[in-house]
Amino acid sequence: MQLKRRFILSIFLSLSISTLLSASPEIRKITPPRLESAYLGENVLCHRPLRKGGPRLEVEESEGKILGHVYGHSGSGWTLGPGSAKYVVGLVEEKMAAKNMTKEEPITIIGAGVMGLMSALELIDHGYKNVKIVAASFDNLTSHKAGGQFAPVYMGNDPSLQPLMDQIGVDSYNCYKKIIEGKHKYLKRGATLITDYFENLEDFGLEPYVAAGAMQPSKEVILDFQNGTMRKMYAYDDCIFMDVITLMQDLRAVLEKAGVAFIPRQIESFAEIDDGVVLNCCGLGSMTLAKDSNMISVQGHLILLKDQNPADITYMVELYMGKSQTSTGLDCLDAFYIFPKRLPGTHSNDIGVIGGSYIENADVTTPHLEQFQRVVQNAKIFYGIKE
Repeated sequence: MQLKRRFILSIFLSLSISTLLSASPEIRKITPPRLESAYLGENVLCHRPLRKGGPRLEVEESEGKILGHVYGHSGSGWTLGPGSAKYVVGLVEEKMAAKNMTKEEPITIIGAGVMGLMSALELIDHGYKNVKIVAASFDNLTSHKAGGQFAPVYMGNDPSLQPLMDQIGVDSYNCYKKIIEGKHKYLKRGATLITDYFENLEDFGLEPYVAAGAMQPSKEVILDFQNGTMRKMYAYDDCIFMDVITLMQDLRAVLEKAGVAFIPRQIESFAEIDDGVVLNCCGLGSMTLAKDSNMISVQGHLILLKDQNPADITYMVELYMGKSQTSTGLDCLDAFYIFPKRLPGTHSNDIGVIGGSYIENADVTTPHLEQFQRVVQNAKIFYGIKE
């Protein structure tokens, strides 16, 4: 009897140990990027258009026009761009149908960032024949400077708006997935499936996409940086990296081929536009153009990397690292992120961008250049790199 008990206990212990081992997080080895000054490239200062309470995605009738608004997505413009354009263009079409307007109706889009270009693409796909994009600039926009991570970060949405934001995010994810699978009608490159690592799941808003069946569940993993530092993280292995500059180039090429006119012009008032249908996609410009007091600038700092091993930067990370105060007395949410961004025409080893910062109400008059050094410090803290 005693031998039988020992045998049963032995089996129980073996099963328990096996269960524990199988339940242990997967260990993934990652080689940190080189962060010495010789491996740091261009400093990039950007200003994200955040609308307090959530993006403005609505249509109104104003000054004798059907006026659609698509702006205020903060650092999630690329994440929510396709879905936002689809949603607002749908609202515009309803208004136009009620007024018996045809698809020959002239339509003006104000703003040439991701929201403007995606809205134009949506209109072209719906058969509209007379679309133009008016903007003060078409180059070096916030949409070009973005890192390219798919995640609805730093939004601060009103809870009542969240279900709509989740649906828009799922629509955007499915749009990029079509590009990856070669099934998109217009775009054939610029999106890649990639692993994204987060320290927690609440801050980055992808769980609703899992619930909707668009993404696979996250995995708990241990990142081993092979220098004595290990970090427990959550991994989404089917997240998406967006090559934003390639997408901007291809969007413009598709739109120009479809006959969309690109007109360089600063718009100060909707009354300047003669067309009866206008889409306002001008981001921070909506502070004055739409007289939107809920709009603020959120400043960010990124550093392009160079002379790296491309095989070492095939993932994305984002985590918040606490709050600090800038030299001008503004509150700053410190973050660390890394994405495999590469500028066109550069060497294959010049890959990767690190950040970052979220400084509300900072603009070009308060660049906070000291934050670039903080970006490097936070990167070294994350990877456990000793000075």
